[in-house]
Amino acid sequence: MSTQPIPFTPDLGVKPDVVAFFDEPTNTISYIVKDPRSDACAVIDSVMDFDYASGTIAYEGADKIIAHIRDNGWRLEWLIETHVHADHLSAAPYIQSKLGGKLGIGDQICVVQDTFGKIFNEGTEFQRNGSQFDRLFKDGDSYQIGTMTAHALFTPGHTPADMVHVIGDAAFVGDTLFMPDGGSARADFPGGDARTLYRSIQRVLTLTGEMRLFMCHDYGPNGRDIQWETTVADERDHNIHVGHGTSEDAFVKMREERDSTLSMPRLIIPSLQVNMRAGRLPPADDDGKTYLKVPINGLSANKE
Repeated sequence: MSTQPIPFTPDLGVKPDVVAFFDEPTNTISYIVKDPRSDACAVIDSVMDFDYASGTIAYEGADKIIAHIRDNGWRLEWLIETHVHADHLSAAPYIQSKLGGKLGIGDQICVVQDTFGKIFNEGTEFQRNGSQFDRLFKDGDSYQIGTMTAHALFTPGHTPADMVHVIGDAAFVGDTLFMPDGGSARADFPGGDARTLYRSIQRVLTLTGEMRLFMCHDYGPNGRDIQWETTVADERDHNIHVGHGTSEDAFVKMREERDSTLSMPRLIIPSLQVNMRAGRLPPADDDGKTYLKVPINGLSANKE
């Protein structure tokens, strides 16, 4: 097993303020990450409210984030997507329209756009170059949130484009890891790979043990209360899928067997169509209405 070194040195002396917002319908945790030395902040993995049965969108959760930033007099500089989510729709463009800031994602979004552009038969008008976003991060890229330097760490496997964002002593892991008793995310979406995911997780676990880790999802295994913060040391010692020195082959066997039993996420069809567009809805049809496509057997036929 070969794990690439971390291409930056985290500044553990910087301790960002982190405010979490839990979205119960999708079990997603969104974050405001605030620079303790200025009024600058970032929003990570925001959620648009979507009722699939009625096709209705709303922004109750996003409005809570906006209100918190406004009420505290903070300044939004970045909206970060850790990856193209398959279980919720992003509210980043809506928040951006209210508060400004730049929208960023990993540069492998182009691979995801190409894959799902074909699955949804989007045609040539759908740009597959990531131009819907303001910034495409490469492994090791940095950006500023006020006085804080944030770093992007490439961690594919769940999807080809996942990134962990390391900001001072805090890392926002997206779907690369779950809480120790939750293990790891699935790796069977088109372009996902269990072996690649294992190596990405090992990369995260080379960070210093006291690094705070913030999850994108939690499902309260065994009935416990929802949690979203742990540490690298806790994941190394207690993660049920990769802790205690679990080997790569053992992880791959477990992950592939487990993934073969899982149903697709409830909102995967709308989520992918919206999130590959940076959270924007598809163009309106010739009747002026917006529609989402359902490719029959499209996802199951494209697991590669």
